[in-house]
Amino acid sequence: MKIIVPMAGRGSRLRPHTLTIPKPLIPVAGKPIVHRLVTDIAKVLGEPIDEVAFILGDPAFFGNDIVESLMELADELGAKASIYRQDKPLGTGHAIMSAKESLSGPAVIAYADTLIRADFDLDKSADSVIWVKQVKRPEAYGVVKLNGNKEIVELVEKPQEFVSDLAVIGIYYFKDVGVLKNELQHVLDNDITHGGEYQINDGIKRMMQKGMKFVPGKVDEWMDCGNKNVTVETNQRMLGFLEKEGENMMADSVQQENANIVEPCFIGENVVLKNTTVGPFVSVGANTVIENSTIKNSLIQSNSKISNANLDNAMIGNHVVYNGNFETISIGDYSVLE
Repeated sequence: MKIIVPMAGRGSRLRPHTLTIPKPLIPVAGKPIVHRLVTDIAKVLGEPIDEVAFILGDPAFFGNDIVESLMELADELGAKASIYRQDKPLGTGHAIMSAKESLSGPAVIAYADTLIRADFDLDKSADSVIWVKQVKRPEAYGVVKLNGNKEIVELVEKPQEFVSDLAVIGIYYFKDVGVLKNELQHVLDNDITHGGEYQINDGIKRMMQKGMKFVPGKVDEWMDCGNKNVTVETNQRMLGFLEKEGENMMADSVQQENANIVEPCFIGENVVLKNTTVGPFVSVGANTVIENSTIKNSLIQSNSKISNANLDNAMIGNHVVYNGNFETISIGDYSVLE
């Protein structure tokens, strides 16, 4: 089994945090989004992963340190890491075809800006499984249309009239991803675009037209990381899941002086907490110092110093110096607010 992970886009909805780091590398509950996603998919599949193919963008932004971390991630799964580059942001179909040397055999394709919790048996009799989540406002999503046999017969983007409430979350299984490759090659060769981009859906629709069997795979939880507010919410939800699963989320090297930690929280290596209450639902990255502060429902990354703060629903980047009493903030890397 292979996992194909397009992650070339820089992301604009999560700025300023994505000005210096790709969105899939932003930590949620102490671990980068893409690391959590790939690990969780491997758990759901429940079988050996032979290869993880990562599709990256500009080497100036997705540098050697990122490549090394992704290779380590694949190695942790006992898999080969393949690194590809999408030279231009020309859509999901174009991104996948940037890794065409790896597009053979059974594979999962997963976009690296979402997280899941799922527990189901993969239907390997189907040609493809499209993972979906039941949503309250299907008109805001791409949804699947099912026939009487619960098979997917159509993909509908943001339907104005009710089609179904099963939203496509951006994770797909293909019994032979080489079939998708052939259909996407037709899309590229014939310049079939939407808004100037080549889309995976056009390849999938061609497979459906040829009578291939598509079925839905439902996830229990679908967590987005599209902007600051939903990323903070996703951090909260993930901390709750990890607490229930009994995961240790506090490093032994944490230093506390007159500190109170209200679980669940993730507290990284060499964090210093002084005259501070942290939690619930706070993640703090390694080497960060927090003093004289009260922080809840927030995500703070590494190597930052937070003083005299009262934060709720906040997201703070790496190497930030912050001294103040704002509450709901979003501060990118290397910022200084004193």
